[in-house]
Amino acid sequence: MLTISQKCKKLLLEENINSDSNIDFDVNGKIHSMDFEYIIDTYMQASEDSQEVFLLALKKSIDAKEMGVDKFFEGMGQLLLMTHLSSKIEV
Repeated sequence: MLTISQKCKKLLLEENINSDSNIDFDVNGKIHSMDFEYIIDTYMQASEDSQEVFLLALKKSIDAKEMGVDKFFEGMGQLLLMTHLSSKIEV
């Protein structure tokens, strides 16, 4: 039986989408790059329910074709980046 992570990566493979594709984010002139596989692997550290939601959202983005997948991973990457940067802010 496939894990949710494997299902996500299999979906990309079936759609001929390279899981090594990068999304670049410019934060105050510093470029942060994340590939699709890193984003998937990071979200797979969440609860099983969250993993299922991620998989369902990925399926919907694939149904919207390539632009939907790009936007999906851009949004997911932005959330990861904001979480990472906010954890570095001292209050």
